[in-house]
Amino acid sequence: MSTLPTYDDLAALPAYSDRRVPVAFEDINGHMNVKHYIGIASEGLDEALTEVGIPTNWADKGFAVFSAEHHLTYVNELLTGDNVSVRVRLIGRSERAIHVVVYLLDDTRKQLSYVMEEIFLHIDMTTRKTSPWPEDVATKVDARVAEHADLPFEPALSGTISLR
Repeated sequence: MSTLPTYDDLAALPAYSDRRVPVAFEDINGHMNVKHYIGIASEGLDEALTEVGIPTNWADKGFAVFSAEHHLTYVNELLTGDNVSVRVRLIGRSERAIHVVVYLLDDTRKQLSYVMEEIFLHIDMTTRKTSPWPEDVATKVDARVAEHADLPFEPALSGTISLR
C-alpha cells in the first residue's frame, strides 16, 4: 500500500456517517469489532453516493450496487466512546464498475483508523446482472473522480484490486 494520507488531508473531505462508537460495538479485545468498521465505512459510502445520483433506495427504481472486491487495512484501533467519521475518495469508473477508497477517521485522536478499498458494480435488478451506469450517474461520477484526482495527497491504493 502506498503512503497513507494524514488525518488533516482526509478531514478536508466531506464527512459522512458521523457517530460515537457505542458499547455494543466493543469486542472481547476491548475495541470496536471488525464488522463495525466495514459497516460504518459502507454506510458512509452509501451517503456519499447519493451525491452522484445513486440513492440509498435505488433498488426501488430497479437498480443497485453490489460489492465485488474489498481490500481492508486496519491502521489504528477504535474504542468505545470514540468519535468517528467516514471520508470517501472516488478513484475511477468503468462501464459497469466504480473503484473507491473509504477512510474511517478517529476524530477523537485525530488519526486515520481504517481504509476500505472497494470495487462495486452497477446492477439491473430485473436481471440481477451488471449493466452500464446510467448516463447521469456516469457524468457525475466522472466529475467527482476528476475532482478527487486533483486532491493534494495520494489515495493509498493496495495495488491488489483495480477496474477491469
